[in-house]
Amino acid sequence: MLKWLSTSFWDYIAGRILRNRIGLLITLVIFTIFMSLQWKNMRFSFTEANLLPDNHEVNVQYNAFLDKFGEEGNLIVIGFKNEPFFTPKNLALWENFIAEIKKDKAVDFSISIEDLQVLKKDTANQKFVTEPFINNAKISETYLKEKEKEFFNDLPFYEGILFNKESGAVRFAIYMNKSIVNTPARKDFILKYLSKEKIDAFEKASGIDLKISGMPYIRTLNSVSIIDEIGLFVGAALAITSLLFFFFFRSFRATLLSMSIVIIGVMWSFGTLGLFNYEITVLTAIIPPLIIVIGIPNCIFLINKYQQEIRLHGNKAKSLQRVISKVGNATLMTNLTTAAGFATFIATDSVLLKEFGIVASLNIFFLFLLCLIIIPIAYSFMPLPKEKHLEHLRKNYMKSFINWIENTIKRHNVAIFGVAIGLLVFGIIGIFRINVSGSIIEDMPKSTGFFDDILFYEEEFDGVMPLEIMIDTKRPKGVMKSTTLKKINQLQETIEEIPELSKPVSIVNLVKYAKQTYYNGNPEYYELPTKQEEAFILSYVKNSTKKGDDNMMKSYVDSTGQFARITTFMRDIGTDKMAKIEERLQEKIDKIFPEERYVVTMTGKAYVFEKGTHYLVHNLVLSLLFAILLISLLMAYLFRSFKMIIVSLLPNILPLIITAGLMGFLGVPIKPSTILVFSIAFGISVDDTIHFLAKYRQELKANKWKIKKSVYNTVKEAGVSMFYTSVVLFFGFSVFTLSSFGGTVALGSLVAATLLFAMLSNLILLPALLLSLEKSIANEQEFIEPTIDILAEDKEEDKRKDE
Repeated sequence: MLKWLSTSFWDYIAGRILRNRIGLLITLVIFTIFMSLQWKNMRFSFTEANLLPDNHEVNVQYNAFLDKFGEEGNLIVIGFKNEPFFTPKNLALWENFIAEIKKDKAVDFSISIEDLQVLKKDTANQKFVTEPFINNAKISETYLKEKEKEFFNDLPFYEGILFNKESGAVRFAIYMNKSIVNTPARKDFILKYLSKEKIDAFEKASGIDLKISGMPYIRTLNSVSIIDEIGLFVGAALAITSLLFFFFFRSFRATLLSMSIVIIGVMWSFGTLGLFNYEITVLTAIIPPLIIVIGIPNCIFLINKYQQEIRLHGNKAKSLQRVISKVGNATLMTNLTTAAGFATFIATDSVLLKEFGIVASLNIFFLFLLCLIIIPIAYSFMPLPKEKHLEHLRKNYMKSFINWIENTIKRHNVAIFGVAIGLLVFGIIGIFRINVSGSIIEDMPKSTGFFDDILFYEEEFDGVMPLEIMIDTKRPKGVMKSTTLKKINQLQETIEEIPELSKPVSIVNLVKYAKQTYYNGNPEYYELPTKQEEAFILSYVKNSTKKGDDNMMKSYVDSTGQFARITTFMRDIGTDKMAKIEERLQEKIDKIFPEERYVVTMTGKAYVFEKGTHYLVHNLVLSLLFAILLISLLMAYLFRSFKMIIVSLLPNILPLIITAGLMGFLGVPIKPSTILVFSIAFGISVDDTIHFLAKYRQELKANKWKIKKSVYNTVKEAGVSMFYTSVVLFFGFSVFTLSSFGGTVALGSLVAATLLFAMLSNLILLPALLLSLEKSIANEQEFIEPTIDILAEDKEEDKRKDE
């Protein structure tokens, strides 16, 4: 037996805590102040979560693309459909609206109607020049009507980029400075110029319904939503858990004490994020309310034990000593298994999950220390509980519930196993119906205006999620070779055939536009030059691109002329469709770009996120298996019995299978947010099993290995606390359904459902298993002395039972 976890060890800890009350409280206050000072170091995430490790091939390729062309997610689009835009009044309003934005240093350049440039042929100098599309000196109703017609009919280069010819939808572009697009300055820019108040004012004056989107805009409003929801979750978790706690205990001081403990835990969790300089992401944002939800069950077990002791003998000092010495190990073990469920995320290669796992597991252990220290010390200064505060220990509804559980176990043993097998089959069938999903916008808040705008751009311009294809010609200036341009054009034709992708843009579009310009802007000539035309048309292009920063090709070709990019945008599609699109594009790439002459890679935010989802799902499945193995080893160490490992795991794995089955039948896909459910729920649900089996072993010894009596006594003794904690956990995790993020809603509802199934499984299936295995486990040899005494033997209570 480990002496440091023996009964004498916990007696020693209890003595030290109660003798050093003032010193410990001062230490906690100082540490809380220290953790509060770390809040200033908290950082908010300014990009989507990168689910892949830094050295993963997909990340390496994406970073190589960024090195050549810079940040690709710097585009903000502002659009509308079938609105009276081409009028002198609205054009003036628009120029006033956009002028202030363009002056800001956060903007690299913009493509808008008032600064839209079109190519013109300079025959004298044999080059192309640009001139404004709108001549402000000629503005009139008639002139703008002509320009509107020209805009939609004579500029195929901008079709799919600035307008949808079929529907009449128009969008203009703002390109943010790449050096600040992923910094706090981006948020300041968005909230200053594109706030709801600014947009509403323009819409009211012009009668135009603006639609705003693009990655910088989406990221900013998404981050604002995450930050807003932290306060919502913490407040809702405090409200629901405090109400439930008071309903169970009917004591204001017990409720206030518990709330004070979890609030300190929340402060420490924020401090941990700041101390480690971690970002607040959609995952780490749920840690503070998780601390509240997981901390209250600790308070329930410890306060319940204190009140049971007071009711038994009425001695405060003895009761406080026993709160620590009798359930210290049990509380430590249950917190360790819960922390283990989160700690398994540390084993993944995802930085996002590592940070989540580290902060969550650390703060769960901090909670254990807070509860173990504060509750006994606080009650040592309080008067004894009144009789009304102990009434909950003999509530009629609890007696009725426990009696129902006991009768079910006694009379319907076969039915219990039949239902369990039926649910197991149901779950397995459902598992085979689950799909894997990976989308940047899938879990974004659908009730927000910016999500509606995303749908607008999906409908009119086939999405705002960038997909990039980078072509390495393996030689300087290889991009402008006739063969290369034709191959790029072939690939773009394939992209245009895919309905989930937008019209692609590359150097080919510019060369086609050059030919159209050479033939005096006739849109019928918007095509690649023939062999005969190449010499003189491309010479015009080369003569037009000698001024460095004014280089017309810099957005499509790198400075050496060796690398080209094709940019398209993707609708919000599932990973299955994405995989088929990728396969189709790769087949085309392999066919038209010989490996010995070209290196072609697909990349971009949408592509990286999709690959990251599959990678993460694989890692989280391994993480769940690791959690099961880790907790199994802990069970083996605790009970030293292979049969007890099996008995303890079955009631906790079944709820996971049921939940997975429900996901399959309800169409809830496996994605980063939902795959987290299983490790979290398993780590928490095992707590009930540990409490139940520890008490069961104690009852077996007290009842001279009479299994039936021991099982029923265990249900009566442990059932109340298991019910209380499970109800708190169920409603606590349910607060996440208040979220506007689909992933957070799924996480909260699925964990809550799993824990509800786990409570019923541990209160019904686990006792039934113990009764069915009576002959093989109800003996002293099978239940040899455990390595760690989880529930210290209570000799006085055993003596009372014997009498």
